[in-house]
Amino acid sequence: MDPLSDILSLLKPRSYGCGGFDMGDVAIHFPRHEGIKCYAVISGQAWLLMDGVPDPVHLKTGDCFVLPRGLPFCLTSDPALPPVDYRTAIANRPAGTVASINGGGKCLIVGGHFALDGRHAGILLGVLSPIVHLGVESDKATLRWSLDRMMQELREPQPGGLLVIEHLAQMVLVQALRLHMAAGQAGNVGWLFALADKQIGPTIGAMHADPALRWTLQSLAERAAMSRTSFALRFKATVGMPPMEYLTRWRMMVASDRLANSRDPISAIARSLGYESESAFSTAFKRVMDCSPRQYGRGQTVPAFTPVQRETARAPAMASG
Repeated sequence: MDPLSDILSLLKPRSYGCGGFDMGDVAIHFPRHEGIKCYAVISGQAWLLMDGVPDPVHLKTGDCFVLPRGLPFCLTSDPALPPVDYRTAIANRPAGTVASINGGGKCLIVGGHFALDGRHAGILLGVLSPIVHLGVESDKATLRWSLDRMMQELREPQPGGLLVIEHLAQMVLVQALRLHMAAGQAGNVGWLFALADKQIGPTIGAMHADPALRWTLQSLAERAAMSRTSFALRFKATVGMPPMEYLTRWRMMVASDRLANSRDPISAIARSLGYESESAFSTAFKRVMDCSPRQYGRGQTVPAFTPVQRETARAPAMASG
């Protein structure tokens, strides 16, 4: 798989729910949430206001937006309107349907709410700004197709429709991340933006494809057709950490997934990731994950916020897009 697919497969995005709402003259307030919310404006226009973000975002037909940090926000036809709690505005709405709020007609929005594996969620969320607004016209054909299909499933319910909607919502999430990555501004830092770098991206792909290989700074620099010094500086500036540290942390993410979801012995996992001894692997694992492999595999004393997540959380300014 490619690195984006690799990481999303370990994060295991799953839909909490999906559907839509047709807004009239109203302001709907949503409280803090876990996971990622991803929406698209099908018709009309609205304003998005978020706690901690100084300027409201004007949303127009065709725009998409992703809310990865879980901050409280408000969607409104007019920023001057007093907000109504979403539980009042969208009371008793069945899953996978479109709710009409205050008569509708101002803005039709559809989307999904995704949960992520809590142990590694910071790997993704830490490189995204509080609001990822995709409003620039570019190649959104796949995104629009997914949304059109989602709306068809919502309007014309069929057997298995909720499962189809869930898969379509995940396609929307992936495509939104692709577009955000492709439109990354100079100075964005993090693995997501590094994947678009023509020299650094392939080295990340190589590490993901064969994490057990005895990679060295020299061999990775040769992949990027750069000198060791130039490669090391460029990698850290783009990804946010040195290349060998990234490699170790990726190995530990792969290991943690196998510890949690397979019956493979620790010794076999260690060998498959390039470690000659279980002891060396366990030392590296504890340094990155704050607990031993055995504790992790049993689900005991597993930190809710790993060192990788702490690092991304410490640098929101570097990660903003």
